[in-house]
Amino acid sequence: MIQAFLLRSSSFPLAFNEASAKLSHMTTAMNRFGDGTIELTVTIPWPEVKAEYELCVERAVENAEITGFRKGKAPRGLVEQKLDKSKIYEEVLKALIPNVYNNATSAQKIKPIVTPKVELVEAVEGKDWLLRLITCERPAVTLKQYKKAISDLKSSITKKIWTPGQEPEPDEKEQATKPTLDQLLKAVYENVEILLPSILIDQEVNRLLSELIDQTRKLGLSVEQYLASTGKSVDKLRSENEQQAKRTLTLEFALEEIADKEAISVSDDDIDTVIKSSKTDDERKALSTQRYYLASVLRRQKTLDFLAAIN
Repeated sequence: MIQAFLLRSSSFPLAFNEASAKLSHMTTAMNRFGDGTIELTVTIPWPEVKAEYELCVERAVENAEITGFRKGKAPRGLVEQKLDKSKIYEEVLKALIPNVYNNATSAQKIKPIVTPKVELVEAVEGKDWLLRLITCERPAVTLKQYKKAISDLKSSITKKIWTPGQEPEPDEKEQATKPTLDQLLKAVYENVEILLPSILIDQEVNRLLSELIDQTRKLGLSVEQYLASTGKSVDKLRSENEQQAKRTLTLEFALEEIADKEAISVSDDDIDTVIKSSKTDDERKALSTQRYYLASVLRRQKTLDFLAAIN
């Protein structure tokens, strides 16, 4: 077993590498779990691993700086003697995974929505490699009576009472009958059925924990100091983050489902209007390269507007 690959359940960047696209003889098996998690087991023939290894070594030779030789001009044999083979195989794995994932999902006719969790099951020189990739598709969403819940919510909000003859605050009556965004989302959340794959929850929990680490660092605190100051344990923090992750993901998929069912869309003109409203040229250029992101943000806002307009 190649020692560098004793790392388990690692994520790798899915940058496409043309040189490693020729994975024509790999085989794939799929297993679906009850929560929607998908396990792909992939076998990569040794000749294809070796071909990628040769490419990685060639790149290392091209960039090698060895005393007595100009950069990239040292003999391959001399360079290989100084290479850490385990690191080269790590580069091989990183190069192979994107295309392994693409080919495997295509072969199984699935449409994943996450970067896979990758486990190297077996990697021995001269033998086929075995990988396990954990992923998931978009979970099914069942919308219940969210419209009625929002309508009932609006009816239940008590109007402010003001005495005739007194000047009411501007839009006092209107403001009093408008539910807050949190109230609208709560009404939706309580009227959704969804089974979230564990990989989705784990990734969202890890994102929340990463945000916390960044925030505590900015305050000059360690996570341990933060936990001590709040009286929370690591298990308590993770449990809270897991609940938050489930709520966030449920609402995200619910809003997407509502937008789909209500045919809520965003036009090019909508996106162009936002871009043109930019205050600086730099901001305008930045937004121009993020049209897909802008479209998702605008669609989300239109969906929230739709919820707010339900009577």
